[in-house]
This record gives sequence, structure tokens and C-alpha cells, in this order.
Amino acid sequence: MINFNPLTLFQTKGKIKKVYREAKASYLNRIRIAVGMFYFGMGLSFATWASRIPDIKTALHLSEGDLGSILFAIPFGQLVIMPFSGKMVTKFGSHRILVVTLIMYVLSLISVGLATSVLQLSTALFVFGLFGNLANIAVNTQGVYAEVLYKKTIMSSFHGMWSFAGFTGALVGLGMMTLHLTPFYHFLIVAGIVVLMIAFNFQFLVRAKEKIKPKPEGKKLFSKPDTTLIWLGVIGFCSMASEGVMFDWSGVYFKEIVKAPGPLVILGYTSFMIMMAGGRFLGDGLINKFGRERVMQISGAMISLGLFTAVFLPYIIPCTLAFMLVGLGVSTIVPTVYSLAGKNPTVPPGEALTIVSSISFLGFLLGPPVIGHIAETFGLQFSFAFIGVFGVMIAFMVSKIRTSETK
Repeated sequence: MINFNPLTLFQTKGKIKKVYREAKASYLNRIRIAVGMFYFGMGLSFATWASRIPDIKTALHLSEGDLGSILFAIPFGQLVIMPFSGKMVTKFGSHRILVVTLIMYVLSLISVGLATSVLQLSTALFVFGLFGNLANIAVNTQGVYAEVLYKKTIMSSFHGMWSFAGFTGALVGLGMMTLHLTPFYHFLIVAGIVVLMIAFNFQFLVRAKEKIKPKPEGKKLFSKPDTTLIWLGVIGFCSMASEGVMFDWSGVYFKEIVKAPGPLVILGYTSFMIMMAGGRFLGDGLINKFGRERVMQISGAMISLGLFTAVFLPYIIPCTLAFMLVGLGVSTIVPTVYSLAGKNPTVPPGEALTIVSSISFLGFLLGPPVIGHIAETFGLQFSFAFIGVFGVMIAFMVSKIRTSETK
């Protein structure tokens, strides 16, 4: 399970109703489809916003620094709700929270399209980040329940659906720009599609009761984490920072550096998402064949090679191929990091995943806005070269993980 809430101070244990455990395979398949569609809806919503960032930047006459500052609104909204998201999911049920927050997520997406000033855009993105975090916690909880019912690992396929939605959102964005639709009407259409998905699938979400386990007396609130988990967290940080930058800045890079004509500004983002989605569906087979350590090292090298190629060869074809390399590189790193964390021999899986996912997700939150400020001072190409160093760091740090699980 991916837990994006670093402030969770209690452990929960879901009790799934007996009716689900005795359900026929066909009904379990319907549950899996429903949960997968909620992952798809979340990915589509985020990709829809990402695909129109260049247009919104132009419409509001924003510089790279301005955009970088505004992008802080999303992680700020997520950080504000983090102390409460786990408790809310526990108290009201992940199925209820997921439906409500995903609806609010797409409504806040529409408000982003309506923004005509920096203040309005910042406020809309803050709300977008807030409901995005709540929906993230709820959908991953649903993913865990579905996996329990199936009695086998299916979580990676759910995250593959999120990535596939990103690719779909990029294609839809390309079509909307070709039709010269404004971001508002684009976002309104996507919001309608997501609401329809909710209407057809919400009744098949898993309903489970959560019970809070009391914290043992004398247990320290803070303790020194396992060194291996720190290394895994830093590797995840570097990978998710690269991923976040590609989400938010690939379109801007193609528009301002590559000088891609018209709708082709979305080509870099689309190529990145295709390879990231494909890599996540194929990653398990590659790891089984070559081993985790080798796959992670090659993945880190691919991230660096892709970003450096985009910097030194800022033309449409080389940059498209370069962004494909980056997408393939980031696709397997975070799932592998979480898998290793869950198998840590000295720390319970839940606590290990909390440590590693918290450090990793900071990269996704902080990478894009920081890059905006670097680009403002040194230029967008320099900022992409800066992130390119992260891939080299990943390849180096993998060797620091002293565990047989990487083999």
C-alpha cells in the first residue's frame, strides 16, 4: 500500500464483511474494475490539469518563477490535510471519502479553468491538492481491500491504470487544443466523464470497518528509522522529483525550449506517460528476469540519459525519445522501493512504508516548484540538467542498500 500520510500516528486494521469474502469470482472482478476506474479517474483529472499548464501560464502571463511559486499551492493543500486524512478515512470509510473527494477533486479542477488571476489560480490549486490527498488515501485503501479479497498482488495494476489515465489525459488534451477549446471547457468535459465513472462504479467499492489500535504505553513517538529505509526513501525522492517535473514542466519545455508548433507541445508529456504506463505493466517481468538492483540502476541511468539528451539536443524528435527514456526509467523505481520497504526484516511493513513513502512523495511535491525558481534564475534547460543528476544518484545509491532483496 502506498501511504502518502507521514503524520499517521496510529495503525488500523480493516475488517471486510463476510459477504465479500464469499463473493463469486465475477463479482470480485467487478470490484476490481470499479476500484481501477477510480484510479483512472484520479489520473485523468491530474493529467488534464498538467496538459494545459502551458496554456494557463500564457493566459495569465506568468514567468517560470511565477509558475513555480503558484505550483507550491498543490503540495501546500496536500500538506494541510495530511494530519487529518487518515483519521477521516478511518472514521467515515474509504468508500464514502473516495466518492465525495473525487467529486470535489474534479469540481476544483473546473475552478482552475475559471481562474483569471494569480490569487484565483493559487486558491483553486490549493483546493485541488487538498482533495487530491484525501482521494489518494481513500483509493489506496480501496486498492488494499481489493487485493485482500483477491488473495494475490494486484496493486501494481491499479497504479498502471493511473498511469494509463495520464496518457489518456494527454491525448484528450491534444484533441482539446486542436479544437481550440479553452481550459475551462476542457476541464468541464473531463469532469463530466469522471462523474459518470463514479455513478457507474461507486456501488461496487469495498465497504469495510476500520478499528483504531491503541498505541502501546511507553512507545516513543519518534525513533531513529532503519538506515536502509532512509536510502530507499532518498531513491524514491529522486525518482518522484523527476516524475513530478515531467508532469508539470514537460509541456512548458516543449513550448519554450523545443519550440514545438501548436498542439505538439503536448508530445513530450504524452511520450513520457506512454512509457511510464507501459513500464509499470511490464516491470514485474523485468525484475524477475534481471533482479531489482540491476533494473533500478539501469532505470536511474535512463532518467539521466533522457534528461541530458533533452538539454543538449532540444529538438522535437530527440526530445520525444528522451522523454520516453525518462518515463521508462521512473516507471519501476518507486514500486520497487515500496516492495523492498515492505520486506524490511527489522521494521513492520506499515511503518516501513510510511517512512519511505513520506520521504519519496516530498520529491513529487517539491520538485516542480523548485525547478520553476531554478529556471527563473538559470534557465529551463539548466533546471532539467539539475534533475538529470538525480538519475545518477539513484544508480549510485542502489549499491548502498545492504539487503538481499535487491538481488
